[in-house]
Amino acid sequence: MPPLTDLPLAFTIDFTVWEQILSLPFFQLAAVLFAIIGWTALALVIFFVGAHLWLDLRQDLNVHHWQWVVLAVDVPPDTVQSPKAVEQIFAHLSGALDEPNFGQKYWGGAKQRYFSLEVISLEGYIQFLIYTEAAHRDLVEAAIYAQYPMAEITEVEDYTSVLPSHYPNETHDVFGVEFGLAAADPYPIRTYEEFEHSVTTDFNFNDPMASILENFTRIGAGENLWFQIIIEPTGSKWKEHGIELVKQIVENKAPHHEQFFFLSWINMLLDGILHMIVPPHEGEHGAEEHPKEGKVSDLTPRARDNLAAIEDKISKVGFKSKARVLYAAEKSVFNPGRCLDGFIGSLNQFNFSGRNAIVPAAATSAHYAFKNSRTAELKNAFVKAYKKRKLKIGGNPYIFNTEELATLWHFPLPLVKTPLLQKTGSKRAEPPINLPVEVFAESPLKKKVIAPPPSHEEEKQEPPELMWG
Repeated sequence: MPPLTDLPLAFTIDFTVWEQILSLPFFQLAAVLFAIIGWTALALVIFFVGAHLWLDLRQDLNVHHWQWVVLAVDVPPDTVQSPKAVEQIFAHLSGALDEPNFGQKYWGGAKQRYFSLEVISLEGYIQFLIYTEAAHRDLVEAAIYAQYPMAEITEVEDYTSVLPSHYPNETHDVFGVEFGLAAADPYPIRTYEEFEHSVTTDFNFNDPMASILENFTRIGAGENLWFQIIIEPTGSKWKEHGIELVKQIVENKAPHHEQFFFLSWINMLLDGILHMIVPPHEGEHGAEEHPKEGKVSDLTPRARDNLAAIEDKISKVGFKSKARVLYAAEKSVFNPGRCLDGFIGSLNQFNFSGRNAIVPAAATSAHYAFKNSRTAELKNAFVKAYKKRKLKIGGNPYIFNTEELATLWHFPLPLVKTPLLQKTGSKRAEPPINLPVEVFAESPLKKKVIAPPPSHEEEKQEPPELMWG
């Protein structure tokens, strides 16, 4: 039989170069391998950064055409509704979920629309607001009227326009705090059900909104305290993290930390190269060991309770969320400690040991070199993020489900005696659609009135500017 090299389609592979490379000392080998495959990692980095910048550009062009409205929501003072009603409102808002496909997202710039739930105090005047894109105004109103038929919903001007956008300036100063979660998303915070002490005719419920709203009454003339929770409907992918966390708790494994795709690919490649150089030995610790499968019965009672709480959270609808609080005042009366310390403390009531907690994640202050310039930069970025209701500026968003959101933002029960909290004066029948609404009380928020088309004699007359109350 002739040698293989004499056959027409025969070929040979020379491993001499690779044998020489693999015989190099470790550090020289690492340098050579990096020179050979390093360009791949660099290309991946450039690709993902470029894709991110392109996506931001396309989405900015798309979002630029959105029209936003601010809706003030008032409920009758004698309305007795638990936060469960507001939880149903959030479940209703999840209908806005419209996840774009790859082409719609990266070429059309399609982006999921979102909402902002807000509680504001303008010099002590407190108001509940919902900031929404005009396309979803009907959805918001339907969700609220379904649970609060006698509520009053009024479109008002955006109150943030009264605040300067650049700092430092001669008139105002601000201090803002952005909040995050102390543990992974699937761990729940303490929800309103933990504040219910009895389900009887004498409904005993320590409303957590009482301690929150009390801080909004601490401010006076020239001061403002604003709180927002931005929520964006999301799919069920976040629940996979919760399911994985449940398995880790049962099997008593260390938590797994997610990585970007290209980082995980590089780590996998480097691990493969390392195993080629130094293969694992049989009998080495961890090489042939198989972890013992865990059982729920082996867990402590507290661990089982936490496990049930995680499963309960992932069983409900979730939203990507971001919470911020902003204190703004004239320089002559600027004193953030008057209300912010108490506000941050009021959020501690939602902390649950062994589960999750709402903690300050960032603030508009710096304590290192270039303190003044860095503080000014942080204030400008924070005010911009608040005014634009940006979800992805600052820290990463996290997941709140409908129950957690209803705990943090709901209309207080009548037992909460908060001064200057705007509520409807009485139950009224719904007026005709085209009938302008008369205003009785003066407030810092200006109302937008949609009146019937003017007659020929009134075409040249401007509609009067009404104050909303």
